[in-house]
Amino acid sequence: MRIARQGFGYIGFLAGAAILLALYPPTRVLSIAVMLLGLFVAYFFRDPDRTPPPDPRLWVSPADGKVVYVGPERAAASKRTQVSIFLSIFDVHINRSPLSGVITEVAYTPGRFLPAYREQASWQNEQNEMVLSENTLQVTVRQIAGVVARRIVFSKKKNERLERGERFGLIQFGSRVDVLLPPEVKVRVSVGERVRGGESALAEKP
Repeated sequence: MRIARQGFGYIGFLAGAAILLALYPPTRVLSIAVMLLGLFVAYFFRDPDRTPPPDPRLWVSPADGKVVYVGPERAAASKRTQVSIFLSIFDVHINRSPLSGVITEVAYTPGRFLPAYREQASWQNEQNEMVLSENTLQVTVRQIAGVVARRIVFSKKKNERLERGERFGLIQFGSRVDVLLPPEVKVRVSVGERVRGGESALAEKP
């Protein structure tokens, strides 16, 4: 199983702690608990390969999780469609580009750490926003921190090109990803649906 490098520090620390605790009889039971926690952390940072659908008109989900909102963009006077995906601690947390395009804007905004499934999290929580441009179409992807997820990782830079399904970061331990789509595209998901990052069709461009 491939593991994201951001998890190595956590896994190494827990593995070392489990070994030290196992050396002393009074703490051997505790070492088992720490070892199990380390295994869960390794599971959390798993980074599976994904294959986008063959049709290039299909934009893919940027994250694994459950679709919790599909509708007009909230907290803004806009014609864009917002799709919000909630990631539990059991979902893969690697974020992937929904389309092939160039990063034209990147903006980090500090904020609160409300539960990521709440609608207010879209504009009140700490987040990192990326704008991708494909010809005349622009898509905004927001990585949003939650109660447990307090570290957003964004590994790309402005003016870099991303291919559809390419990894661009992750959010550690439970979070939310919002995608803001232009009105020209057709949304292919609905509330309650579970999606897979880099694989599930999120929208279809003209």
